[in-house]
Amino acid sequence: MNAGIKVFAPASVANVACGFDVLGFALERPGDEIIARFSNTPGLKITQITGTKGKKLPYEVEKNTAGYAALKLLEFLGEEKRGIEFEIHKKMPFGSGLGSSAASAVAGVMAVNELLKRPLEKIDLLKFAVLGEQIADNAYHADNVAPSLLGGMVLIRSNQDLDVHRLPIPRGLQVAVVHPKVEILTKDARAVLSSTVTLQQTIQQTGNLGGLIIGMYNGDLGLIQRSLQDVIIEPQRAALIPNFYAVKEAALNNGALGCSISGAGPSIFALCANNIVAEDVGIAMQKVFTDNKIESELFLSAINQEGAVKL
Repeated sequence: MNAGIKVFAPASVANVACGFDVLGFALERPGDEIIARFSNTPGLKITQITGTKGKKLPYEVEKNTAGYAALKLLEFLGEEKRGIEFEIHKKMPFGSGLGSSAASAVAGVMAVNELLKRPLEKIDLLKFAVLGEQIADNAYHADNVAPSLLGGMVLIRSNQDLDVHRLPIPRGLQVAVVHPKVEILTKDARAVLSSTVTLQQTIQQTGNLGGLIIGMYNGDLGLIQRSLQDVIIEPQRAALIPNFYAVKEAALNNGALGCSISGAGPSIFALCANNIVAEDVGIAMQKVFTDNKIESELFLSAINQEGAVKL
C-alpha cells in the first residue's frame, strides 16, 4: 500500500474579542491530521475517521468538511476522477470554539495539494477550505479557516472576497485557552445573536478593533490590553458558558492582557505578554471550572506562524 503523505492543520481562535467574523489566529495545538494516498479506485474516498469520541462524522465526501473541500479543489484542478483515499484523524474536540470543522477543511485541501505536488499556492487553497467549513455551519467566513491555513493572526477585510491580511505578532505574545467539557454548536451560538447593534456599540467596537490592529503592528501591549474588549457578541453569548465571567476575572487578575470567548465557545482564550504569565493565567482559569466541578482542558501556545503543514 502507498504510504501517502500526512498533513496537520491547527486549531484557531476566531473573533479575538473585538473582531467578530473578521479576525482569528492559529494555535500550535491541538489540530487535525489527514493521511492521503493515491488509490486505484477512481474518485476521492474517506476510508477511516478516528478521534471522534462517540460522534459520528460522515464518510460521504459531499457531507464531510474535509472531503467536500478537497473535492471542490479536485474539481477545480480537473482531477475529480483521480483515485485518492483519506484517513482523517481528529485530534481536537468538537463544538469547542477552536475551529474543528475549519481545521478538517484546511487539512483536506492541504492533503490534496501536497499529494498532487503543490499545483496551487497556499493562499489559493483558501476558497476551497471555506467552502468545506460552510457545510458544517452554513456560514461563509474565514476567521477560523484563514489562520489555520496560513498561520499567524489574520484580518479578513471581506469574507465575500476573501481579502485576508496577516498581522505582525509582538515578540513573546502567548495565549492560554481553556476548553470546558461542555458543547456549544456554532449554529446555536449564532442563534442567540441579535441582528441589531446600537450606534454607541458600533463606535466602541470599531475603535477596539482598530486599536488592536495598531497595537499588533506597534508591539504596544498597553494598547492591545485596552482594545481586547467585545461589547457586542460576548455579552450575548456569555450565558451559554458556565462561570464565564468568573473565568474572565481570574484571567485578568492574573495578568492577562485580555480574555474573551474563542469563536462560538465554550473555549475561553486569554492573550498574555509571555509564557510565564500565560501559564499562571491558564491555571487560574482552569481552577474556576475545577472548583465548579466542570472538567476542562488547558492549551498553552504561542501564535502559530506556519498554519497547515506537511508532516
